[in-house]
Formats: sequence, structure tokens, C-alpha cells
Amino acid sequence: MVEFVWWWAFFLLPLPLLVWLLPGKAQQQDAALHVPAVLPGQTEHSTVAARSVTLPVLLSLIWLLLITAAARPQWLGEPVSVPNEGREMMLAVDLSGSMKIDDMTLNGDRVNRLTMTKSVLHDFIKRRLSDRLGLILFADTAYLQAPLTFDRQTVAQLLDEAVIGLVGEQTAIGDAIGLAVKRFDDKKKTNKVVILLTDGQNTAGNITPAQAKELAVENDVTVYTIGVGADSMVVQSFFGSRQVNPSQELDEDMLTDIANSTGGKYFRARDVSELEQIYSRLDELEPIEADGQKLRPLTALFFYPLAAALIVSFLLVAVAIIKPRLSLNSVTAGAQH
Repeated sequence: MVEFVWWWAFFLLPLPLLVWLLPGKAQQQDAALHVPAVLPGQTEHSTVAARSVTLPVLLSLIWLLLITAAARPQWLGEPVSVPNEGREMMLAVDLSGSMKIDDMTLNGDRVNRLTMTKSVLHDFIKRRLSDRLGLILFADTAYLQAPLTFDRQTVAQLLDEAVIGLVGEQTAIGDAIGLAVKRFDDKKKTNKVVILLTDGQNTAGNITPAQAKELAVENDVTVYTIGVGADSMVVQSFFGSRQVNPSQELDEDMLTDIANSTGGKYFRARDVSELEQIYSRLDELEPIEADGQKLRPLTALFFYPLAAALIVSFLLVAVAIIKPRLSLNSVTAGAQH
């Protein structure tokens, strides 16, 4: 809807009429409207009459537009919910070579661990309405794919574009946690949360998991760790099919220690349903904040009537300059003939 901040400015609309009705103004106006130069085919009376109608209308229009602009019109948008408290949540996703093991089932099809993670993590991202989300991808090293933002759609898109082997084949868990801790804003009083998803153990990086854990504790960052991978799968070999444990390299003790030391929790995701349950559990542990207050965005509109008033003024001035010259030329040409 449109509202006027200084609506009382419309009380100034009759001001020109009051000035017009002052004693002596009518005679001065009649004298000002007397134009000796008459276009061919027109009488002096018709020219003066036309000007006596057009000029006040244009001037009144300009005055109305100026008063409208002075009243500060603005557009009130739809109410936007603003949370009372902020939460910063960094998602750290493993892109090491082992994430391409296809020991997961999604919609009846065998898929690799990263594909399953993307599918389930999308729903989790959509639910975090009040949180600033960030995305870290790690393998041989960790790098920031998306800084903390309220733009959940962009975070989900960048997650979709992640591919295995993008930054190597190993697993730098310590670097991922350390980078996440450094990206949090110390100036803001928020709940700082890291959700680390991996299927292996720390095999690379400049920071050890123990050092990263201490860094998280010092900065009051809560780390939730998720170990991904099935406990068993059937593989084909030269000697026939056999059952193996594809998650034998998963360092659950290390992931559990990091989570417990920082006030978080370690989860085990052996299939899609377990991972979905984990994200539902995370919603309970780190609940989405309720709407704190409603704000309506404002868009200023004063420049529209102001621009219209300027355009009409320029046209009025242009006509006042050009029309007398045309009239004078017409009269001169008639006298010569």
C-alpha cells in the first residue's frame, strides 16, 4: 500500500488560490494575459482565452505534483519476519575419493555417498529459515565455497555443483573445522555451529583434529559430526561376490571426541533414512528461532511526482519561449505580404 509520511502537506494545496484572491491580483493577472501578437486565423480574444485556461491548469498541476512529492509518498511492502536471535551454521562436506563409493540407496537406485548427502542436506538447508548458512568443502585441504549468508538457495546450488576430487583425494578434517571456526563473526552474539560430514579419517591438512578441537572450544563453537557410510556391501571380484565393510576407515573415536568436547554430538549415517533422522535431530538440538518481529520494507516514491513536476515545468517554459517567436514570425510574414 501507499502512504504519505507528511500527509499534512496537502493542506498547502489551496495556498495559490488564496494568493490569487488577494486584492489587486486579478487586475494584474488580466494585464499579464494581454498578448498583442495574434496568430493568423485567430482573434486576440480567443488567444487570451486559451491561455487563461491552459496556464492555470498547468500551474495547478505542477503545484499538485510538488505538494505530493513534499508529502513523502512511500510504498509499504509485505511484512518480513526478523528473528530475535541469530544462528550461524557452517556445513563442512567431505569431497575425498571415498565419497564416490556407491553403498547408498536413494529412491531405489544405488548412489554414492555424496549424491545421497546432497539429496538429504537440501531439505535441511530449506528448513533453516532464521540461520546464516555457510558451506565448506574439503579433501586434501579445505576451502570456503559459500560464506555465511541468509541466501539458502545459493548455498544449496553451490552444494549441488560440488564434485568428488575437486580438491584432491584425501581427508583434511582438522583444516575443515579450523576454517569454519575462523569464518564466524566474533562481533555477533550468535550460536556458532559446525556440522561436519565425512566418511573417513584425517589423512591430510595443516591442522590436526586435536588442534581444531581446541580452537573450536576456545571460540565457543559447537561441532556436530556425522559419519557416513554403510557397514557392509557386496562387491564382485575374480573369485565371485563377497561382503566387505566399506566404512572400516571411518574414525568414529576421533569424531566422537570432537563432538563431545565442543558440546555437540556424533551421529552415524548408514543409509538415507538414518541421515534424514540425524538432520531432524539436529533441528531439535539447534532449533530454528521463532519469528521475533515483523518489519515492512519501505520504498520511497517522492521522486516520481517530483520528476513529473519538472517535466511539466520544462514543457511550460519551452512553450512560453517558442510560441511567441512563432507568433511574431507569422505576423511579420503577413505584414510583408
